[in-house]
Amino acid sequence: MPDLSNLRIDGARLWDSLMEMGQIGGTPKGGCNRLTLTDVDRRGRDLFARWCSEAGLAMTVDAMGNMFARRAGTEAGLPPVMMGSHLDTQPTGGKFDGVLGVLAGLEVLRSLDDLNIRTRHPIEVANWTNEEGSRFAPAMVASGVFAGAYTLEQAYAIRDRDGKALGDELERIGFKGEAPCGGRAIRAMFELHIEQGPILEDEGIDIGVVTHGQGQRWYEVTLTGFESHAGSTPMPRRRDALVGAAKVVELVNRVGLDHPPLAVSTVGMLQPYPGSRNVIPGQVFLTCEFRHPEEAVLVAMDRALRDGIAAIAAEAKLDVEIKQVFDYPPVPFDEGCVGAVRRAAERGGFRHRDIVSGAGHDACYIARVAPTAMIFTPCVGGISHNESEEISPAWASAGTQVLLHAVLEIAEVVD
Repeated sequence: MPDLSNLRIDGARLWDSLMEMGQIGGTPKGGCNRLTLTDVDRRGRDLFARWCSEAGLAMTVDAMGNMFARRAGTEAGLPPVMMGSHLDTQPTGGKFDGVLGVLAGLEVLRSLDDLNIRTRHPIEVANWTNEEGSRFAPAMVASGVFAGAYTLEQAYAIRDRDGKALGDELERIGFKGEAPCGGRAIRAMFELHIEQGPILEDEGIDIGVVTHGQGQRWYEVTLTGFESHAGSTPMPRRRDALVGAAKVVELVNRVGLDHPPLAVSTVGMLQPYPGSRNVIPGQVFLTCEFRHPEEAVLVAMDRALRDGIAAIAAEAKLDVEIKQVFDYPPVPFDEGCVGAVRRAAERGGFRHRDIVSGAGHDACYIARVAPTAMIFTPCVGGISHNESEEISPAWASAGTQVLLHAVLEIAEVVD
């Protein structure tokens, strides 16, 4: 590989693109509400497509609405080096989660044209559909279809809270493409993303070299007691499902604390029934999740949850149902791609450290079918999935600079 250490992306152009995209679905508090497959999502996709066309890139949309913008290589038959992330957001999301990875990929391709650099392998930037999962659950379903974790029919049948099917909404906004979803070779995949945590900022680190993705287990728990009058039912005779649920919340938190330093555990939803102020709750539905980069630890956390809930239910005379609705194994990223990221950070003189991703990302599914790695930039206060999510232009440029050099190492620059 020739000496390309002086190559630089256009940081100002990247930032301008981020700010313009952020206006689509922009919220009064400075965030974004660009739920997947809504009319607002279509506007964001159309803007991205226009920018890709202006850059001379060939756009393909597959059957899951995934968008792939390709810059040709000198050898057309070679598999592409891919970059990318997602343009959809949480309902009260920020301007950078996912979007940075897509627009950084576009900036890499724009910069390669500016610098007249050719590569043997084609290079693509991807916008993956429904990464967030906030409208259509589960998350990352389109990259999951691409990697063979779900069938196209399963994905199309997913419905939002209004009963609208994912497949119908893809067609409605005009992004149900004709290209097959998956089934093609990829040389490598790189995803740039904000950390969504506080470690890099707290330690003054420019670049996180992501070595693993956390495994995840999601559960739905239903505790059933007996609803009765809040004023006339003596305390010893109650079968209060909400009291049991409160103990389950504490249990879930304790299980996370019992497996430091990487384990996290969360109860995200708690729905008591019937929801009347003077009725003892007879049933509670709740969700919980565990995350850790080691499968053995996830197994231990699962056992602690089930044993603990069984004990709580027996003491409170409650019936219990536990459904595991998502089992996402830990993901070790490709050593070669991780090494390329590390060398790119060193080449740019950026402070860097190895880090584990606590969140799920499209790269975690693509790692099943292609060598894959991720790059993290800091975010202010570690805040994400929030309208106050913020990064600096310098952080965005540094991450994109590392992305550029990692991609060029794998795509093979032609002299």
